[in-house]
Amino acid sequence: MGVPAFPGLDGADPDLVRVVVDGLGRVEGLLREVVHSDVDFVDQAALHLVKAGGKRFRPLFTLLAAQFNQGDSADVITAAAAVELVHLATLYHDDVMDEATMRRGDASANARWNNSVAILTGDFLFAHASMLVADLGAEATRVIAETMRELVTGQMRETVGPGAEDPIEHYLSVIAQKTGSLIATSGRYGGMFSGAPAEQVAALCRFGEIIGAAFQISDDVIDIASPADESGKTPGTDLREGVRTLPMLYALADGPDPRLAELLAGPIADDADIADALALLRKSSGLDRARRTLDTYVDRAHAELVALPGCPARDALELLTRYVVERTR
Repeated sequence: MGVPAFPGLDGADPDLVRVVVDGLGRVEGLLREVVHSDVDFVDQAALHLVKAGGKRFRPLFTLLAAQFNQGDSADVITAAAAVELVHLATLYHDDVMDEATMRRGDASANARWNNSVAILTGDFLFAHASMLVADLGAEATRVIAETMRELVTGQMRETVGPGAEDPIEHYLSVIAQKTGSLIATSGRYGGMFSGAPAEQVAALCRFGEIIGAAFQISDDVIDIASPADESGKTPGTDLREGVRTLPMLYALADGPDPRLAELLAGPIADDADIADALALLRKSSGLDRARRTLDTYVDRAHAELVALPGCPARDALELLTRYVVERTR
């Protein structure tokens, strides 16, 4: 596990890659160490998603953010592990809310055990994340508390729905909270604990929020536009779950085909209906509008990078930013 899991960083400086891969190995070791429990069942449940792997994007970004200054100190490694624990905790809770049965190619915790175990395990990881951050000082503790507040607020707003709010504005603000906020904190921690000046820390934080939301929008586009043999994912997953993503919201706002409006009214179970919905969405204005919105996020991300000093880490973040768009084309 390491940088090669992110194709967008394939062209990064080899020395930077070696440093970051080494740092990710240290983060991985710390994750397994801190969630270990002498109670065998708790240990199994807590390690369930840690062992499943994943992209580890949040600690990766923490380590990259630290390379603008003093690099991956012990505090940077601790912060990187903490943000990943928060992310993993939210996955346990998300799977319960979504009634998911699979996660990262294995049975989800709620399916393997039950909802109560999954919820409590998520709480267990939140507790360990808080303990790690407590060792980093009062400011870091306040930052992670604010981030958790944003994550929960975003999840609640998504669950309740937009109400009287514009659905598109609601969606974009929700993904900023649910996805962007923790990635923003990852960059902020990398800057904070590598000795970066305040203006760099702020730029890394803003970049993280923007690129986090951009990844979500690009996932929305890929779920509709890309054949399974190109994306590696089964298209129409959001349609099956009844999730209205940005291309769908744009299509609905632009006066959709009546058949498309009917299909987007709820989850779709029938494969033929999925195929119909995908065909209609691919012809709609929604997909193009979502791609244009993604382009604006990428432009904003590039603008934040300009405030950072030129170095291999900035080049790597430029590569990552370009990849967000390229993966949808």
